[in-house]
Amino acid sequence: MTRHTHIAVIGVGNAFRRDDGVGHAVVAALQQRARQRPLPPGTVLTACDGDPARLIALWADAELAVVVDAAHAHPAHPGRVHRLELDAEHLERPPTTSSHGLGLGEAVELARVLGRLPRRLVVYAVETAETTLGDELSATVSAVVDPLSADVEAEIVRHRDAAARG
Repeated sequence: MTRHTHIAVIGVGNAFRRDDGVGHAVVAALQQRARQRPLPPGTVLTACDGDPARLIALWADAELAVVVDAAHAHPAHPGRVHRLELDAEHLERPPTTSSHGLGLGEAVELARVLGRLPRRLVVYAVETAETTLGDELSATVSAVVDPLSADVEAEIVRHRDAAARG
């Protein structure tokens, strides 16, 4: 029997708050890319509002979870992407600050306490320009969706290749 690595890609945010929907946009771009180049078996692409319980359920039992979320920074550099990686085996105390108050930091801490962190958790946080009501990303944030979806796809492939060697 072939063992498939469970990979969860979770786009966090609110697609009706402009740049806050960048996680959803990256998941949609990955779904589109997967039509041409299928992702490894066991890869699940999902959008989520960031509720800690939902996040924990989505990444439960994952070897790799990739979370894409919007971030507010001061001063802001809209479109700048930050990458943070947490390894469950070496994590003592994860950051407890959320990228924008929707619970990512709290989800990580709660999952750590409950022993429900994925083996590897990679967070891509995209600095926002606009989070008012609306369903279109700002131009600066929209410009990072395709390159970021390629980065996430590469992250998945690297994980798959490492799992095959290991």
